[in-house]
Amino acid sequence: MDLGIQGRRAIVCAASKGLGRSCAESLVREGVDVVICARSKGPLEETAKSLRALGGGAVSAVACDVTTEEGRGLILSVCPDPDILINNAGGPPPGDFRDWEREDWIKAIDANMLSPILLIKRTIDSMIERQFGRVINITSGAVKSPIDILGLSNGSRAGLTGFVAGLSRTTVKHNVTINNLLPGPFDTDRLRENLKVLAAKHGISVEEMTKKRASGNPAGRFGTAYEFGEMCAFVCSAQAGFMTGQNFLIDGGAFRSTL
Repeated sequence: MDLGIQGRRAIVCAASKGLGRSCAESLVREGVDVVICARSKGPLEETAKSLRALGGGAVSAVACDVTTEEGRGLILSVCPDPDILINNAGGPPPGDFRDWEREDWIKAIDANMLSPILLIKRTIDSMIERQFGRVINITSGAVKSPIDILGLSNGSRAGLTGFVAGLSRTTVKHNVTINNLLPGPFDTDRLRENLKVLAAKHGISVEEMTKKRASGNPAGRFGTAYEFGEMCAFVCSAQAGFMTGQNFLIDGGAFRSTL
């Protein structure tokens, strides 16, 4: 299927690895010109090199921290009018809420709620003017099915979800959609870190916990980054203009619900 986005411009945040990188790869293969960002310049440049080798859209890399005003300004100076915005940030660390101070909550909210909102604020009106825009927020399956050790993530991402639910209904008439992708257990560095915490909590090896979690999913495995990236590309497509304000749960069927 031709997704109808060749030649569009995209910003993909936290794209040096993991799910952000997979989204950038899928968009580049569709002929989208992509600006990727992450904090670490070395890994980011390596990712950009790999993306260019795909032979699709043009790729630029901006080393910055999008949780800061300076970082957001830097990436928008390179791509001031994106047609596609992929908001993504590393999740807050797992733990016990009794150990978290106000500063921990503020950091989580800045990264996983306010930064996406502020990037949307800076880009949404130009999308409306051009009558095309796709905003994707990578959140977490924990938004629908909270995980006790991920309280910082549960809270901050739920706040973003509520904000998007309202705004997305005001932009869709201009062919500007805002949706959230909710990854379940994907084989990423983030998942491996959480498995280490869970293994220690239950007094078993990381290998045993990994096997237990993978086999416990209805799919019998973890998701792949490629699967996630392709879903992202479709939600960004020209054909997806009638979907907005949705939370697309991609978890292998782990969340059991009819709705």
